[in-house]
Amino acid sequence: MINKVMLAGNLTRDAELRHTNSGFPILELGIAVNERRKNSQSGEWEDRPNYFNMKMLGERGEKIAQYLTKGKKVAVVGRLEYRAWESKEGDKRSAVEVVIDDIEFMSAPGEGGGGGYQRPERENPAPAPTYGKSPADDLGGIDVNDEEIPF
Repeated sequence: MINKVMLAGNLTRDAELRHTNSGFPILELGIAVNERRKNSQSGEWEDRPNYFNMKMLGERGEKIAQYLTKGKKVAVVGRLEYRAWESKEGDKRSAVEVVIDDIEFMSAPGEGGGGGYQRPERENPAPAPTYGKSPADDLGGIDVNDEEIPF
């Protein structure tokens, strides 16, 4: 069976970190993913949000919780999980959530929400690797203008 979900959207709230009675970390968050639809009455295109509740289990969620603030753009890969429970009033409840396997920050530092995550800069970035000769080396020193190439 295949159970895989890939979504990209904006966080609808700050991520909430909680722990089970045994101390196991669970990070909970929500994202909104817009869907473009044409309004049948006005004929105009509209963004219609879809909201998804998500959770990340374990230590990874604990480490990134502070960076997941409302408005940030993220992309997630995970799986759907169905759960059912009974409320205090005795009503049966159920929900489908996304259990996150991988998450990627898509907002630039300082963009959307607070607490911007910034990747640390390397003190001495490694030079770009070179692999043998450049294609220009085979042209015998002839200058080529990209606009003149027919393809």
